Amino acid sequence: QVQLVESGGGLVQAGGSLTLSCAASGRTFTRDTMGWFRQAPGKEREFVAAIIWYSGTTMYADPVKGRFTISRDNAKNTLYLQMNSLKPEDTAVYYCAAGSAFTSVPGRYVYWGQGTQVTVSS
Repeated sequence: QVQLVESGGGLVQAGGSLTLSCAASGRTFTRDTMGWFRQAPGKEREFVAAIIWYSGTTMYADPVKGRFTISRDNAKNTLYLQMNSLKPEDTAVYYCAAGSAFTSVPGRYVYWGQGTQVTVSS
């Protein structure tokens, strides 16, 4: 059974940093893409960043470019999202996801975590 479990969310002041983790179990994602998405209250789920596991190729949504970094640890089968210079508009539930396509489209991802709340105060 595939499981993705996020952690690391919390409350932080604007300008601060947080690192999210997503521990994967049940299979390895060596040939897959893993991504981070977020959903704020009343809004649709939106793409944040993605990484091709075996090559490390990444892509980012424009609002987070230069501030967020996606990475993975093969040995730990864990995905990370380093978030710097956080803004109140980054407040959302953050989800990790896995799929076979290198895409920003949520519907193309097969496996999803339960989400972790990130709140940025002004």
